[in-house]
Amino acid sequence: MVSFRNLNRRSSDREGKKNFFRRKSFILLIGILFGAGIMIAVYKTTVYFSSDESCMMCHVHPHAEDSWKLSTHVNNKSGVMTHCVACHLPPQNETWNYYTAKAKLGIRDVWFYLIKDSADFDWDSKSELEQAVKYIPNSSCKECHRNLFPEGISQDGITAHLYYEDNEKKLDLQCISCHLDAGHYNPNYKHGKLTGIPGQTAKAVVDTSLYFKVATPVTSFKNYTEQIPGTAVSFKMVAVHGGTFKMGSTDKEAFHKPDEAPAHNVSVSPFFMSEVEVTWDQYWAFYGNTMSEGRTPPEKVYANNSNPNVDAITGPTPPFGFPDQGWGSGDRPAITMTHYAAETFCQWLSKKTGKKYRLPTEAEWEYAARGGTETPYFFKGNPKDFSDRGFWRKFFDAKTEDISSYIIYRKDSKNRTQEPSAVKANPFGLKNMLGNVMEYCADKYDPKAYSKMGNNAKNPIVKEGTEWVVRGGDYSSDAADVRSAARDYTKHDAWLKTDPQQPKSIWWYSDIRGIGFRVVCEPDASLRAK
Repeated sequence: MVSFRNLNRRSSDREGKKNFFRRKSFILLIGILFGAGIMIAVYKTTVYFSSDESCMMCHVHPHAEDSWKLSTHVNNKSGVMTHCVACHLPPQNETWNYYTAKAKLGIRDVWFYLIKDSADFDWDSKSELEQAVKYIPNSSCKECHRNLFPEGISQDGITAHLYYEDNEKKLDLQCISCHLDAGHYNPNYKHGKLTGIPGQTAKAVVDTSLYFKVATPVTSFKNYTEQIPGTAVSFKMVAVHGGTFKMGSTDKEAFHKPDEAPAHNVSVSPFFMSEVEVTWDQYWAFYGNTMSEGRTPPEKVYANNSNPNVDAITGPTPPFGFPDQGWGSGDRPAITMTHYAAETFCQWLSKKTGKKYRLPTEAEWEYAARGGTETPYFFKGNPKDFSDRGFWRKFFDAKTEDISSYIIYRKDSKNRTQEPSAVKANPFGLKNMLGNVMEYCADKYDPKAYSKMGNNAKNPIVKEGTEWVVRGGDYSSDAADVRSAARDYTKHDAWLKTDPQQPKSIWWYSDIRGIGFRVVCEPDASLRAK
């Protein structure tokens, strides 16, 4: 039998363990509350020392508060007040950068507050650009001002912002270079004074000595590099010899669609085609040369396509937001412009160069895209092997090694456009005919166009319809939709759905990113005969 002594001992042990766990739980709870209190205290402290009042405790230079309150960041029509930390610290979404910069500046401010006399500071020199760039992170400016082309911007402002976009990294440009008076009012500062690189004297926004004086003369049917007079922009044009090819596809081709049938013979005359899609460098040159707040009726632009003697070209209104989506400009394809804007660009380019530039017809486009081949792509491969569509893709990955060398599509695009150097050219020497961005054609879209034009058509073009043909697929397309025969068309109303303007823009689309274009140039009759 178990003695009472043993029972008492066991009961005492259990009670002791309970008391031990109670003490540990109590200590743990106190620790959690203490830790939470410290975290709250630290957070409250950081919030307090991010207030305008705390900044003014250390920054006692004359008129700092008055000049700040008179600046456009506080004294503006919108009633929005910009606080000190919004300009002088990186954006809060950059958590590590934000708190490390805050700690560094805080320690520095306190140290100098304790050991130095503010009366000894050279306040005038501290107001210069060389000092300002050290304490104004450019990422903070861009966090608030995401639209470089806001409503009401002047033409000078548009020019300056275009220059900024093209040269931000190359010249280490910062917003503060032009907007030194935005945060602290200075009646003697001239807004828009661009110095380019901190420490250098002011210079012109554009160096016109780099501009081309004349367009490239074309005396033979071979590749040439066009240079746009009045700009520093040039681009390569490829001579595409005419011929007859099989346009469209049959139902034997994987992912064939009804509007690709019937496959039929088409003949096209020789033409020049741009090696790559129109780049941002080219499009911004057009924008800067023709910027306007006016609206020219689209029907007038299309009528002018056959008129080589157009006097003035009305350019796009400022875009809303970043039309390059923040992916970068330069050699990347220009995107989000409307078909009307692309046509206007061709008119402008024709007038600048004295040549006949236009959008390619759908037949010219497919002839160039195929590069003399009759296969689904201009390189070897079955669309079924490259596509993510189909039952077996649930178990086996699609092939990418061959297609990724030639096409920017869903599997290799990183969900954005890429520069032309990312892919190899097709047999005609043209890049990105398939993928990267969809490209406008001169034809209206008709799903039965091929059956209507019959066999052996020569230089066909469809002029009736409500939407425009787009070809090639884009960076988000599946491999099935970047076949040479694949057809698509604009969705004008859907692509403008979130455009806040009334009337909606005729220049920029708000709801499509992967749309661009390339140009063709019609050779003179004498060159075609050679």
